This record gives sequence, C-alpha cells and structure tokens, in this order.
Amino acid sequence: MAYLTHLLILISIWSMLAVSLNLVIGFTGLLSITHAAFFGIGAYATAILMTSFGMNFFVGLLIGIILSVFVAFLISFVMRRFHGDYYALVSFGFNIIVFSIFLNWQAVTRGPLGIPGIKRPEVFGFFFRDNFHFLLLAAAVAALLFVAARYVTSSSFGRVLQGIREDEQAVQVFGYKTEHYKTFVFMLAAGMAAIAGSFFASYITFIDPSTFDLNESIFILAIIILGGLASHKGAFWGTVFLILLPEALRFVGFPTDIAAQMRQVVYGLLLVFLMLYRPQGMFGKFRL
Repeated sequence: MAYLTHLLILISIWSMLAVSLNLVIGFTGLLSITHAAFFGIGAYATAILMTSFGMNFFVGLLIGIILSVFVAFLISFVMRRFHGDYYALVSFGFNIIVFSIFLNWQAVTRGPLGIPGIKRPEVFGFFFRDNFHFLLLAAAVAALLFVAARYVTSSSFGRVLQGIREDEQAVQVFGYKTEHYKTFVFMLAAGMAAIAGSFFASYITFIDPSTFDLNESIFILAIIILGGLASHKGAFWGTVFLILLPEALRFVGFPTDIAAQMRQVVYGLLLVFLMLYRPQGMFGKFRL
C-alpha cells in the first residue's frame, strides 16, 4: 500500500507538469524544452524558504509561483522573437542556464550537495507527514490545475491559442496581439510547474540539481507526446504510463547483472514502437 501511495504521489506531481506543458506545446504550438527549469525554481524557492527562513510550505509555494512567473515573463521577451526549431533551441539554452545556477550558486543552493530537511506542508497545526494525507493534498491540487487548464483551453483565450498553433499569421490578421497570448500562456505554465516543484521538494524532503536538468524537460515532453498533444486526458494517461512502466519492468525476471540495462532497453523499445504505430499519441489528434 505504501508503494502504491508513493507511485500515486509521483503521478500527481508529474501530471501537474504534463498538463501545464501541454498548454504551451499542445495547445499553442510552442516547442518549449525548459519546463524542468520552472519545476526547479519552484522546488528551490520552497526548499530555501522553508529550511533557511522557517517559512510555511504554502508561503514558499506562493513565492515560488511568483518567482517562476516573473522569470518566465522576462525570458518570454527573448523567446517570442523566435519560432519553431529556434524557439526550442532558445528554451534549451535557458534550461542549461538555470541548471548551471542550481549547480554553481552554492551559497544559496548548496550546489551538488543539495538541500536536505525540507518539511511537509502544514495547515493550522496539521502536518501532512503521512504519505496518504500528502497524496490527498497533491491529488486535489493536481485536479484543480487540470480543471483550470480545461477552463483556459475551452475559453475564447484558449481558442486563440489553438489558432496560433494552426496559423499565427492568420490570427494576427484579425487584430490579435499573439505575442501577448504566448507570453501569458508561457507564464501560466511556468507557475503551474512551480507548484509541482514545491510539492516534489516537500515530498522527497531533499533536492539537488540533478532532478532539474535537460533530461527532465525531455521526459516531461515525452509524457505529453505519448499521451497526445492538446489533450488533457492524454497528459494524465501519458504520465501514468511513463511513471508506471519503469516500475513494472522491475518485476520482470532479467538477470541481476544486466537487469538495469535491460529495463532501459525494453523501456526505450516500447516507446519507439508506440510512436511508430501511434505517432499522435494515445489521445492526441495531431503530431508534433
């Protein structure tokens, strides 16, 4: 039961990341490979404020959101000048910059040593120390973000985002300032990623830069491609699949000396075959 609870917590946290990144890539068509950076900003902001200043988790969460949104606002002025592959390359560079800050600003982040002793959330004297109670909180927040994302994409704002994905110039002809829409959805996704980062830091109680490198951004990207672009349901089920598949492979009877390598090989082959025969993902309607 404890193991299942642990997996459900991970699914809750990574589904927050998937749903938020899907707003940028799936619904707006902006190929961003920097989501792990905002994930890390939220995690580090919460961790530092809780361990060094004794702040409540929810205060740290709020400050982490504000910081991530502000950083997203600043870099959006650069990123919105680019399109397609160039946009992806710029976001790639930003992720490397943020990871380097986490790794080298040791006076604040403790560098590769990481930050231990991060406490669980507390509300009116009640600590979410028990994993089951933490799961209820994380799942509730994930559900709220899911509902918020559905509201955004079903609104007139969301229809403009999908218009930008299909043909940005056509949308501009009708007088829409597409740069403003792209900036806002990028900021919104960054704030949602920061929430996931705060929950991750509080759940694991320890963070270090390795969790927020480029590989993590690619993993989140793989989730939404696998689940299906522009599909909230796909973002959730893509998360479930990619969180549970590596765990399921642990129970396959590979020889002990090559078990880890064989799990990675099978994991990779399954993803390759899925993308060959279902390139639009499980619930998606179009390809990246």
